Amino acid sequence: MNKRLMVLLAGLSLVCGMPVGCTGVTPHAGVSNVRLITLDPGHFHASLVQKFMYPQVDPTVHVYAPAGADVQEHLKRINAFNSRTDDPTHWQEQVYTGPDFLARMLAQKPGNVVVLSGNNARKTQYILDAVDAGLNVLADKPMVITPADFQLLRQAFAHAAKNNVLLYDIMTERHEITTTLQRELSRVPEVFGTLQNGTAEEPAVTKVSVHHFYKEVAGAPLTRPAWFFDVTQQGEGIVDVTTHLVDLIQWECFPEQVIDWHKDIQVNTARHWATRLAPEQFKKVTGLADYPAYLKKDVGPDGTLNVFSNGQFDYTLKGVHARVSVTWNFQAPPGTKDTHYSMMRGTRANLIIKQGKEQDYKPSLYVENTSGQSNATFAAALDATIAKLQATYPGVGVQPLAAGWQITIPAKYDVGHESHFAQVTRDYLKYLAAGKLPDWEVPNMIAKYYTTTKAYEMSR
Repeated sequence: MNKRLMVLLAGLSLVCGMPVGCTGVTPHAGVSNVRLITLDPGHFHASLVQKFMYPQVDPTVHVYAPAGADVQEHLKRINAFNSRTDDPTHWQEQVYTGPDFLARMLAQKPGNVVVLSGNNARKTQYILDAVDAGLNVLADKPMVITPADFQLLRQAFAHAAKNNVLLYDIMTERHEITTTLQRELSRVPEVFGTLQNGTAEEPAVTKVSVHHFYKEVAGAPLTRPAWFFDVTQQGEGIVDVTTHLVDLIQWECFPEQVIDWHKDIQVNTARHWATRLAPEQFKKVTGLADYPAYLKKDVGPDGTLNVFSNGQFDYTLKGVHARVSVTWNFQAPPGTKDTHYSMMRGTRANLIIKQGKEQDYKPSLYVENTSGQSNATFAAALDATIAKLQATYPGVGVQPLAAGWQITIPAKYDVGHESHFAQVTRDYLKYLAAGKLPDWEVPNMIAKYYTTTKAYEMSR
């Protein structure tokens, strides 16, 4: 028989009791008093939504999940936020674990916003079930990992509109400062000109992302669930991290413009390939000595696990050629981290983000003059643009280099990937209070997931 588990994170003690705060009130647009529900938190991103407190969010968070390591790891992270010395949080987690966790959540509805970050094989159905129950949803990427999921997501957005609730995904990379400034500069004709169309051989926009399975999160080695390495549950790389890259291309190249997935997107080529993990590497990142049965299909004769976490595809968006690529390695070399490369080609300048050894593995934004004007004339336009940007981004500057310029950015803007989750959450809270998303967000989310799932289909 299932029991209600009350977890007070200060001590992670478990006490049996009856459901608390289960009002069953159906939320509506214009939400200002937010009560979170965390559903099946299998990925560490679920906890990062709660790395900080928000004045309009109730400190009591209801968690519904199957019993096991995933939910326990989630609670440990929340407890770490609560017990840290610097700016501790004071979340109170009330947890139900049992095989009927989803049905229990849908029946009780103790909150009005469902936070989703976990096993992606189940995520799209969770989204649909939640919006059908009149619940707002803040979902980690990817919201879909297969073409069938994409059709389910379209249905979920239609039901969300009908039920007057907001469905939104967590696009943290919009808040990375070099990306933000790349977008700002691309909107200045005197510097960037206009976006080129590019060609298949030389795309107008390129986004390349390199990630690592073994890393530290919140100052501790990250333990990943074994299912993270099963692409039928986590999703292939071509539909996972590429979600961010496709989102950035839409957000930077066509800001605040509606994208029609039926006619504005053409995926031209796509491929995928595997990262090979030795048994000892798998053990280091999961803590498991053996592969679960569902991974045996991906294990070679030598015991190496093949994870199709890598992918690349070329496509056109409103006639603009774009390329995205994602690669996963096991562990970054000492002193390095995940990296990002981004190129936008304008008729007057190229805007490039690099994050390699030369940049000390920190994202850096560069400007190249391709206008045909003298560097002195171009520099005057760039200086004037940066002076205007300083009103919004105080301290931002520009430094001449042997070949172009580097945008200098004060350290205060480098808040780190984990803090970007709070920035996205604050945006979402504003949308909840207003009762609506920006008009372009929903059609562009649909366009984004059409792009990734179409590339997935073509790569196979």
